[in-house]
Amino acid sequence: MRIKNRDELVSNGATKVFQKKRRDTLEILSAAVDAVDPYGVVARAFQKKHLLLGAETMDLSRYDHVHVVGFGKASVPMAHAICDAIPVAQGVVITNDPSASPPCRGVEVVVGGHPLPDEGSIRGTDKILALLHRCSLHDCVIMVISGGGSSLLCKPLVPLEDLRTAVRLLQDSGADINELNIVRKHLSQVKGGRLASYTKATIISLILSDVIADPISTIASGPTSPDPSTFSDAKTILLRHGLWERISHRVQSTIEDGIAGRIPETPKQGDAVFKTVRTMVVANNQLACDHAMKKAQELGYEPMLVSTSISGKARQLGRELVSRAKHYRPNSNIALISSGEPTVLVKGTGIGGRNQELVLGCVTDLSGTQVVVASLGTDGIDGNSTAAGAIADGLTLTRAKDFKLDPSVFLLNNDSNTFFRTLHDTIVTGPTGTNVMDIQVILL
Repeated sequence: MRIKNRDELVSNGATKVFQKKRRDTLEILSAAVDAVDPYGVVARAFQKKHLLLGAETMDLSRYDHVHVVGFGKASVPMAHAICDAIPVAQGVVITNDPSASPPCRGVEVVVGGHPLPDEGSIRGTDKILALLHRCSLHDCVIMVISGGGSSLLCKPLVPLEDLRTAVRLLQDSGADINELNIVRKHLSQVKGGRLASYTKATIISLILSDVIADPISTIASGPTSPDPSTFSDAKTILLRHGLWERISHRVQSTIEDGIAGRIPETPKQGDAVFKTVRTMVVANNQLACDHAMKKAQELGYEPMLVSTSISGKARQLGRELVSRAKHYRPNSNIALISSGEPTVLVKGTGIGGRNQELVLGCVTDLSGTQVVVASLGTDGIDGNSTAAGAIADGLTLTRAKDFKLDPSVFLLNNDSNTFFRTLHDTIVTGPTGTNVMDIQVILL
């Protein structure tokens, strides 16, 4: 991974000690993202024409045709790895990257919307459904699924704008990814296991996980996996967040029809549709953290894994991480690594994201310490900003005062990007092509 403003971020350390720690922090983050490179993790699953699915080895040469279907931020490089490993007949991949080119002949790339679906998402999904319908019982479809797939794979039961509004309201309310995707699944014709019902072919799902603990029913809204949730769950979530009266009547009617049995429930565990489906998680945030810890050790630190499942309000999590760091001796040579998916309750009109808000939340607590904190979205895009995350240290608050910046004011307006952009402390990578949630590095 290339951090485009690496030199500037290092030089912003007001002392040589902070400059070294900033440099080391960025190297650790880069090692974490490089470890979950989507091309590499898929390529390693192939041995000639055999696909290694954990303890199972599948001979792909026994199928009449092998097709590739993909959706998500990492779908194009994942599909490219398959095309390089075996002959592929046809394919359709939906990405949010307008610069992406087809991974091989016969595989079409369609650009869809993210974080909200658009007409491109629907067009790409229709092409996938047409391909699945053409497949026979003797064909195999390898599906490459990654973060962003919930938005990019879209065939709604309600008008697109109604779906977009419901998703936006849930995102701004601080709903977690599981809650958000339960609602998405019950407003969709393809999510929650429904995609598997469109073909007679064998389906192999290769998943790059962007969800805590890798629940395949939640990643990209689980299009090829059994769904334990219900229409009633979707309504409960909307009520819990005070959104039931704010969504459209058509969304309300669809969910009520599902509860009443007028719309079929999503497929459940044991349903026949999943008999020919195989699934493997090829990369996740645990892999990224393992490589972050390895790099920290190479740089002379004692690495400690805090958690791979941090969740909750981003601004509070930053404070908790710094509080943990303060329990160690000031001269301890320790690197704390954590990962997960914080949330942001949007009340302001500023620019930012959960990674920048996490770091902004702890700027005051960092003051006077020798600690460096950074948080990075592994996909390279944090919230509604163009940054991937931010970095701060024990002198960031002093620098902020020189610019007359009050962290609490920017937190109130959810404007973390403006704060760190003014200090030139946003981490800029551009889209990384992968996505395994967020990762934090805290160096003592």
